[in-house]
Amino acid sequence: MAHQQDTAKTGKIWFITGASRGFGRIWTEAALQRGDKVAATARKLSSIADFPEKYGDNVLTLEMDVTNPDQVKTAVEQAHAHFGRLDIVLNNAGYSLIGTIEEASQADVKAMYETNVFGPLTVIQAALPLLRQQGGGHILGTSSNLGHVTLPVIGYYCSSKWAFESIHEALAAEVKQFNINVTIIEPGAYATEFGSQESLKFAQPMEIYAPFKDQFIAGLRNLERGDPHATPDALFQVVDAAQPPLRFHLGRHNLPAVRAAYAERLATWEAWDAVSSAAQGN
Repeated sequence: MAHQQDTAKTGKIWFITGASRGFGRIWTEAALQRGDKVAATARKLSSIADFPEKYGDNVLTLEMDVTNPDQVKTAVEQAHAHFGRLDIVLNNAGYSLIGTIEEASQADVKAMYETNVFGPLTVIQAALPLLRQQGGGHILGTSSNLGHVTLPVIGYYCSSKWAFESIHEALAAEVKQFNINVTIIEPGAYATEFGSQESLKFAQPMEIYAPFKDQFIAGLRNLERGDPHATPDALFQVVDAAQPPLRFHLGRHNLPAVRAAYAERLATWEAWDAVSSAAQGN
């Protein structure tokens, strides 16, 4: 067995950001359908207004923009007070910036980092005192296979996931002493709304990059995309595990891509090892 299941599989209490669409909505509903309770957050309360109608008191809907620290702190504390504890804190909100490194402005990049990096960090920092106080918990973050490999045209988005990954890896070591687990969820390409206009922002284009970008985007359209509705069982196996993994791929294409990327890096480092070692100086 690659993992060991905990006996208490259901009855967990979740706090989920970005619950209005994509993985956030699918995972929120799946958790509720299996008997868990969820504090579901979204920037617009109207986008998750159907949850209480369907699931009654098992769901608490909260309006929360992850880029608003005061709103985040209030929402996390309200959810904890409402349910009495939070077993799982899942940061799922995020978007992608389309643009080459030269095209994107610093304002474009800062805005994306506010949502993709500082937003989850704000949620984590608001939740940690409560998780410590209650004796443990599980922090999950939706990253991407692009937290290991990088593509052109969405390089800044990839960079936000590399930052996301390193923050969570450091966090895992720091909070293990408090019985708090950390898992980075790394989806590959899925047929979610992530490619919609609401989940994409575009840098001001430069004509010189147009042919390259057109070719790149055409290639993305040909990617095999997974079914997001096939993912909840895998997610539940992770949160129900006695020893959940720090990193967890969603989809079958991630591991081959990451294996190839790291093989290439190792080969390059090894090829230059004599030069690198000589630079040690002693």
